[in-house]
Formats: sequence, structure tokens, C-alpha cells
Amino acid sequence: MQFQTKIVLLSFLLSVVISLITIPILRKLKVGQIERREGPESHLKKQGTPTMGGIIMILSILILGIFISYSYIKSENPSEIAIGKNLIPMIAVTVGFGIIGLIDDLKKLIGKNTDGLKPSYKMIGLLVVAVGFTLYLTQILNIGTDTYIPFIKVYFTIPIWIYIPFAVFVLLGTTNAINLTDGIDGLSTSVTTIILTCLTVIGIMFGIKEVSIFGSILIGSCLAFLIFNLHPAKVMMGDTGSLLLGGAIASLALYLKMPLLLIIIALVPIIETISVMIQVTYFKKTGKRVFKMTPIHHHFELSGWKENKIVSVFSLITLVCCIIGLIAI
Repeated sequence: MQFQTKIVLLSFLLSVVISLITIPILRKLKVGQIERREGPESHLKKQGTPTMGGIIMILSILILGIFISYSYIKSENPSEIAIGKNLIPMIAVTVGFGIIGLIDDLKKLIGKNTDGLKPSYKMIGLLVVAVGFTLYLTQILNIGTDTYIPFIKVYFTIPIWIYIPFAVFVLLGTTNAINLTDGIDGLSTSVTTIILTCLTVIGIMFGIKEVSIFGSILIGSCLAFLIFNLHPAKVMMGDTGSLLLGGAIASLALYLKMPLLLIIIALVPIIETISVMIQVTYFKKTGKRVFKMTPIHHHFELSGWKENKIVSVFSLITLVCCIIGLIAI
């Protein structure tokens, strides 16, 4: 635990330094947030706030992740070498999703609109990364298809032909859910940090060192980013950050063989996603809306809740869900 704490602190300090360098550069380059016209009017004042802040996380993960991975790989201990090698795919899938988000953000900035990449192109990119990581887990690392069932506390072996599309769905679904959760200053970062902490604690409990190491790097980076992302935000993570964080959560859950645990600990992002699905389906059938605006955090915002209140309530809900999740294992 002391080792993981040191990594969190190191990642935090590194990310703060990167943030202090990167944010002024983004501001100078006028890499500003472009708000949706159909979004809340209060968000229009955020127009021009530096975005693509997920670059900070990418740099932090690459610098510290590669350094720690190399430190383990050059060891003469076979178990430590394995830990170092297993860190690389987790770094790759997380950064891979972040790069897809970065391309999407750049497309929005170049076009000066909120369209970004064509949905089909974006999905293909995410699919390539998701399939690549899934095949690594099943064909190279050979971790098996055993999946832990919370509360029942048993492992269930899923046939490989079902597991591969299931794992891909978990990766794509989680990245989309975290992406939808990103819409209010500090919301996605706060909720994600709690979820990542839960998964990292599980990694420590089960003695899966690569998970606890990578999780600690992510936690430190998120905490540092939160300093600049809380309301009023000095930088937005953009799709660069939200897709990166979604990929990180899903990859850790799959590596732990606990993707079903996300139903509990990632309840807030799931509700955000379901609210959009309900809104779209109901509007197509009736022409009316169930919520004032979706994702659901905008509904509460238009109902009079302040941004900080929404972040606090959603974070507390996530914390309780994570405690339940820990009890469930």
C-alpha cells in the first residue's frame, strides 16, 4: 500500500507540473471549448476555456507508466518482468482511446463546431483499440474467460466466442458512458477517480500488482487534473480525456476479471447513458421529452442545481456504490 501511495503522489506531482506547462500553451494556441448551441445557456460563458486537457493525462501516463514498466522489465526477477510487460498493454489501450478522442477534439477545433469525427469513423477507431486489447487478453496473455459474479462471489467461465464480443462491448460501453458523464466542471473527473480508486484497491486486495500500479498512476493524474477542472474550470478534458478514462476503467475491470462489477461501481455513468437512451426513444415516439435535457446531469442543472452540488451528489453516490462493490467481492 505504501508503494502505491508513492506512485499516486509521484503521478500527482508530475501531472501538476505538466498541467502548469500545458494549460498556458493550450490557451495561447486558442484551443478553446466549443459549446453546443442546444446546451444549457449557462455553459455559453465557458466558450473558449482551454480543452483537450486529456493530453495532460496522456503525457503523465506515458512518462510514468513507461518508466515504471521499464524498471520492472530490466529486473532479473521473472515475476517483476511479467508485471512490467503486462503494464504496457494497459497503457496502450488507455492512450489508444485517448488518441481517438484527441483526433475527435482536433476535428471540432479545426471545423469550429461540435461535430468532430464522423460517428462511423470514431466507432471504427474505438473498435480497433477495443478488439486489439481483447485479443491480447485472450490470445496472448491467456487470462481465460472466467468472470467474477459480485455478491454470489464465484467465477463463471464464458465461452470464448461470447466473451470476445462481450469484452469489446464493455470497453466501448464504458468509454461512451464516461464520455456522456463529461459535461459539467469536475463531474467526470471526480466520478472516475472514485471508480479507479475502487478498482485499484481490489488490485491490491488480490495482489495483482500491475493493476494497483497502473490504477495508482491514473488516480494521481486525475487528482492533479481535478485541481484545474473543478468549477470554474481552467481546462476541459475533452473527448481526449473522457475516452481515455473510460478505456482505463474498462481495461482494469477486464484485467481483474470483474467487468460485471462496473454495473455497481459505475452506476452514475450507466444512469447518464440510460437517460440519453430514454430521452431519444421517447422523443422519437411521442415528440415529447422525459427530462429537461440529457445526459441527466443537465436535467438537474436546468432544475436549479449548481454545478458543484451535482458533482458532490454524483460523487457521493459513486462512493457509496464503490463501497457496495467492495462488499460484493
